[in-house]
Amino acid sequence: MAKSKAVYLHNRATGEKRTCGPAQLDRMLTEARKTIPWLREGSSVVQQQVIRDFGRSRTKAHKDIKERLPMSRRAGMPTHKKKREALPTLNYTRRGFRLKGGRLCLAGGVVVGVVWSRALPAEPSSVRVYQDSLGHWYGSFVVPPEVQPLPPTGRVLGVDWGVTQAATTTSDAHDLPHPEHGRKASKKLTRYDRMMSRRRPKKGQSASNGYREAKKLRAKAYKKVARQRQDTGRKWAKKVVRDHDAVAVAVEDFKPKFLARSTMARKAADAAIGATKAALLEMGRKHGRDVRLVHPAHTTTDCANCMTRAKHASPSSRLRSSRGDPIRWVSAPTRAPHAEPCPPGTRTPHA
Repeated sequence: MAKSKAVYLHNRATGEKRTCGPAQLDRMLTEARKTIPWLREGSSVVQQQVIRDFGRSRTKAHKDIKERLPMSRRAGMPTHKKKREALPTLNYTRRGFRLKGGRLCLAGGVVVGVVWSRALPAEPSSVRVYQDSLGHWYGSFVVPPEVQPLPPTGRVLGVDWGVTQAATTTSDAHDLPHPEHGRKASKKLTRYDRMMSRRRPKKGQSASNGYREAKKLRAKAYKKVARQRQDTGRKWAKKVVRDHDAVAVAVEDFKPKFLARSTMARKAADAAIGATKAALLEMGRKHGRDVRLVHPAHTTTDCANCMTRAKHASPSSRLRSSRGDPIRWVSAPTRAPHAEPCPPGTRTPHA
């Protein structure tokens, strides 16, 4: 990071265009390992992967600046990982780890006993060892994707994301009510937040054991809610891809972040939409289903048959779609008005 900043200041002062890429940083790492004993004792594989991660983050930050993205959407330049704030993560490539007898052997003579969630379908090319907020360690392996095709059904489905129901579909049997796991755990989460607030250390002081314990309890409660959302989304997604065929699911490419400034912020902050959407995309790739993402603009005001934009609300405008949008009466300029209002999310279910 110091080298990157020095190159930036030099280019700004002299007008040159020096670079600070991974190849230059790798040479600096080689020189540093010759003179610093504690650095030489560590695995060079992990240290080189840190440089690669730094390079990707720096490239993304420069790209966002060049494209003039708003500050709230920029990735930002990489910064130092503070010991007390950042969780450790180590990436090992193929030459940095081995699997022997169900145990993970890492570079540097480290042997880890693994509790396997499932057998690896193929030989992994890399593994990232990381620690979560509860202090548990995990190993994430990179393997070639294995498609598990399901028998064809000949049925199709449309999905519209919402807040009254997390997923409103063209099949009543596949609607997903909003689970509201966050609301059910809000009382416990609020209690742990207050515990942390009372015991929060002053700036520059180390945290007390009570603060660390409250932080661990809070992280445990959040982890439980996240796993509940993931479990609900996976069960629903499995049912959807099992009952519907290729080109079956036309899913609205919905970004729930904008709902944070609306009256529906509480349910939008529950993160059920994002978790369910991710589970559906993952399940579609796993079982070879064709999951199509539809742009969310005007999905509740466009006619599915003629793609005409709504001009005015229907007489029954008190009716609302799954996101609260009024159902529109669509009239085509060269066609007679439709006999009935288009259903909510018309473009999405019938895309």
